[in-house]
Amino acid sequence: MKEILKSIRFSKSTLLYGGLLFLGLVIIVLIVVFSNKKASKVHTALSRYEEILARDTLIAVTDHSSISYFSYRGQLMGYHYDMLSIFANQLGVELKVVVSNDIEECFMMLNRGEVDIFASNLTVTRDRAKRVALSRPYGSTRQVLVQRKPEGWERMSQSEIVAGVLRNQTDLVMREVYVQEGTVYQRRLQSLSEEIGDSIIVKTINDFSVEQLITLVSRGEIDFTIADENVAMINQTYHYNLDIITPISFSQNLSWAMALGSDTLKAAVDRWFNSFLSSSLHAVLYNKYFKSNKAITRINSNYISVNSGKLSNYDTYLRASSKIPNWDWRLVASLVYQESRFSPNRVSWAGAFGLMQLMPETAKAFGVSPSSAPALQIRAGCRFLKYLDDYFKEMVPDSAERIKFVLASYNVGHGHLLDARRLAEKYGKNPSIWESNVDSFLLKKSQSEFYLDPVVRNGYCRGDEPFFYVREIMARYDHYKNLVDN
Repeated sequence: MKEILKSIRFSKSTLLYGGLLFLGLVIIVLIVVFSNKKASKVHTALSRYEEILARDTLIAVTDHSSISYFSYRGQLMGYHYDMLSIFANQLGVELKVVVSNDIEECFMMLNRGEVDIFASNLTVTRDRAKRVALSRPYGSTRQVLVQRKPEGWERMSQSEIVAGVLRNQTDLVMREVYVQEGTVYQRRLQSLSEEIGDSIIVKTINDFSVEQLITLVSRGEIDFTIADENVAMINQTYHYNLDIITPISFSQNLSWAMALGSDTLKAAVDRWFNSFLSSSLHAVLYNKYFKSNKAITRINSNYISVNSGKLSNYDTYLRASSKIPNWDWRLVASLVYQESRFSPNRVSWAGAFGLMQLMPETAKAFGVSPSSAPALQIRAGCRFLKYLDDYFKEMVPDSAERIKFVLASYNVGHGHLLDARRLAEKYGKNPSIWESNVDSFLLKKSQSEFYLDPVVRNGYCRGDEPFFYVREIMARYDHYKNLVDN
């Protein structure tokens, strides 16, 4: 019996010891798992910058406006677009732009990981700092009341004009002010109502950008809106009847936004801003959009996408003739911009002429000459695109993929494209795929090892020209799709 009791006592102590040991192991495992999860979260937060480099593309969202991102006579422009392009170039990656004029949607896109940066006139607030990671400020502005000058202001003295507009914030009591929903303008008006102890009627709207609301004020369709002062100043240059002098807020910093936890990306943006904002290049850029007289000419033009939804003087002809090869007219427009910058009188050193820069022999085959009207030049160029599309149809069955072969052939001739396809096939690549397949061997045709290869029948080719030709046209086409309706 004593032996049995001793055995039982031993078992209990053993069990107690084993239980403690097991509990300790569980605690250790939980600590390790928790630490790994925490480390994983940190890794994910820090990997946005590495992800951009790995995919070789910076994805940014911005608004379609005369400050951020627009096209002027087919040229891509915008203060934020230019800065994004320079930053992407600094990183050594491509830039992809997504357009949204809805600030809330932009924040959601950031935090869903769909875009890397939100670049716009984004004022810094405590609420926004909790929702997104804000860069160091790139500038500052204040909110102003946008209102019309009194009727007949052109014949009035300055004092008479001042007497006919609101100069005191308290005068907004029981006035309707239209702003975008969820913006700092809405919150500022709500705060102002509390400060003055009376109601301002805040009308929120989602379907209009700030600049569109400013236009509505100018037309007399609404009486008041709120805008950042720099945006209001740009718009006043072509809406002469606007008054933008009454301030609604103190000066506020402006920043770009990234998703919360994007520490390495934010650090990279901040480092770049630190050097770029004090550079002569930024001074030139700022002058280009905010001070130059050319900005006024540009904004008053019928060919700025923000106002007109147009790319060029030839959009009607492009829409009609693009049906010949069954292409999106904006893709043909991108080709025309690449070839001639929409100049019908351009003549190259090789004799190519007009909007489509057709060589004389090709132009003759399609019935046009340098004296032909722009509509006929565009039609002839589109007939040539149709010819090339038919030529490659069996070789490249996929229509989207075939576009790139047609563009390269338009630039350098189909003989060199056939050489590049034969080289691709010889070296185990797909002769019906452009990117990282045929385009690579078109580039290699400037090297003797390849242009002297027995499968090559058309000799040397400076392949970098058609390589970048295709890339630039397709990239511009993506931008045109952002900025102009089909």
